[in-house]
Amino acid sequence: MTQPPAAEVLRLLQARQQTLAVAESLTGGLVASDLTSVAGASAVFRGSVTAYATELKQRILGVDGALLAARGAVDAQVAGEMARGVRAVLGADWGLATTGVAGPEPQDGQPVGTVFVAFAGPSGEEKVAALRLNGDRAEIRRESARSVLAMLRAHLLGQPARNERTQDTEEYGGT
Repeated sequence: MTQPPAAEVLRLLQARQQTLAVAESLTGGLVASDLTSVAGASAVFRGSVTAYATELKQRILGVDGALLAARGAVDAQVAGEMARGVRAVLGADWGLATTGVAGPEPQDGQPVGTVFVAFAGPSGEEKVAALRLNGDRAEIRRESARSVLAMLRAHLLGQPARNERTQDTEEYGGT
């Protein structure tokens, strides 16, 4: 039986003696909750920033203000900058990020279910995935949290990431 993504990410990072930080928007702390539900998470998990308000993405995480003004917070490049920013702010080897539209209304010209998840690593590893998720608000938020952890887990294991619940997945940058 395989471990849940959060437990396996923590195990893999602990074996590498590396740390993790999380920047969350639409998931509102679900990723951090998944990580901290695992006994011993403190050996790897540094902390999280829930930057729900757009201006916090710029002020705390260092996301480019011109980018936010031009494209809004629901954007692949924003997700990548959030992942890099949380690594820097919290002093971690790896950063994860989630941003998107859980609903019930569209945001920044993006339909409900549009989500971007990202990671940034210590050797310049970066990846952003665009997800098109179905379901209600809770399902979209839960699947976004699961997806970002599964994406990092797959990378750490040298495997391609899979997301069975997406209608369409695009990947940007990195490995």
